[in-house]
Amino acid sequence: MSFRKVVRQSKFRHVFGQPVKNDQCYEDIRVSRVTWDSTFCAVNPKFLAVIVEASGGGAFLVLPLSKTGRIDKAYPTVCGHTGPVLDIDWCPHNDEVIASGSEDCTVMVWQIPENGLTSPLTEPVAVLEGHTKRVGIVTWHPTARNVLLSAGCDNVVLIWNVGTAEELYRLDGLHPDLIYNVSWNRNGSLFCSACKDKSVRIIDPRRGTLVAEREKAHEGARPMRAIFLADGKVFTTGFSRMSERQLALWDPENLEEPMALQELDSSNGALLPFYDPDTGVVYVCGKGDSSIRYFEVTDEPPYIHFLNTFTSKEPQRGMGSMPKRGLEVSKCEIARFYKLHERKCEPIVMTVPRKSDLFQDDLYPDTAGPEAALEAEEWVSGQDASPILISLREAYVPSKQRDLKVSRRNVLSDSRPATAPSSARPGASTSAASIHTTVPSGSLAGATEAGKLEEVMQELRALRALVKEQGERIGRLEEQLGRMENGDA
Repeated sequence: MSFRKVVRQSKFRHVFGQPVKNDQCYEDIRVSRVTWDSTFCAVNPKFLAVIVEASGGGAFLVLPLSKTGRIDKAYPTVCGHTGPVLDIDWCPHNDEVIASGSEDCTVMVWQIPENGLTSPLTEPVAVLEGHTKRVGIVTWHPTARNVLLSAGCDNVVLIWNVGTAEELYRLDGLHPDLIYNVSWNRNGSLFCSACKDKSVRIIDPRRGTLVAEREKAHEGARPMRAIFLADGKVFTTGFSRMSERQLALWDPENLEEPMALQELDSSNGALLPFYDPDTGVVYVCGKGDSSIRYFEVTDEPPYIHFLNTFTSKEPQRGMGSMPKRGLEVSKCEIARFYKLHERKCEPIVMTVPRKSDLFQDDLYPDTAGPEAALEAEEWVSGQDASPILISLREAYVPSKQRDLKVSRRNVLSDSRPATAPSSARPGASTSAASIHTTVPSGSLAGATEAGKLEEVMQELRALRALVKEQGERIGRLEEQLGRMENGDA
């Protein structure tokens, strides 16, 4: 007699959350007490940024990830705003550039020194002034370099070219009330927003037009959130008329009825969703909750599948999520959250239990890398491009970051000084440097072109050496695996 399997099979069913040990936390951080439903935290593979209490202005802390333990009260902050900071967001294309929005009605863009701050940072590389009320939302374009979106309590959405510090688009008639959040789609051609009038809107920023709108996506009066998923669907969190917290999934082609609607509980904290486009898992963190729930979103009904809940004792004041390229692939880590307590930040690692030490292809498909797919002008001219993907199979080594320079003339270009043809670029291996290439003297317009060509050749040599080294490593691993399978080892 055969029994039908009732439990749905999923490789993420047994994902478990694990807080790190105390010595790996960031202690003695005075997390901001501002009453704003922001995450208060932003993280990338190099730095952790947390909005902190500051007297006489607004400030946030930027720590290298390795600087765990107790943080000195005198540790330098980024403190150029004259009012409290409400939101921060790391640039996806440069791990040393961060944007901040503040109650002083400005957006500021900062270049963090490569090794972190040694003195307070008061001079931003760009000040973006255009809002008439406090700026509560800043979010970078996912694929176009230097394109930043900001939304303020003046119900206006502005899109900036940070490279020239100029306003590209002003969308001021689309939201009649306070904007709760904004989320770009995968290629940055559209964004969706959740508003205090209970509507979810899908907007084309370049045309300034409303593509789709759903009134009363959630009946309750408390704050909602809406995010785009990788396949173009929209995931929302909100409250029912009876103040029960809800999740919903919507098809932008037909917003009449949700594809799925789930009620969670009757708590009153706003639900902050974090989405992983590679695995299709949505993590939902409630402000003031002490738990993180996670769900898998799939193509088959009921579409939103509950996976599990991570529970701890302390309520969370805010939450940051590490991009995929900052995770430890060797430990089958599929997400890492940075949970803010009142006085500390605690990393929480989400892991899929696997016995094998080999690279898990199914957990780590190619993910969005740090290279921009478009320049700002290309995006403005109407082009769209999906993120440039990278593989996490090998220990990922980030490319050298270039400094953000703001020019009133043109967009940020690669402003590294041209390398003299004779000097070897740091990072090129000695074995690769022994390959010589001759450049015909009359073929270049000047020394700058020669320097750029030499730099490209150096990178090519380093790449060849890396490929050769990895080929040998793969050969050794295959030989070792063969011996183990034959029982020789």
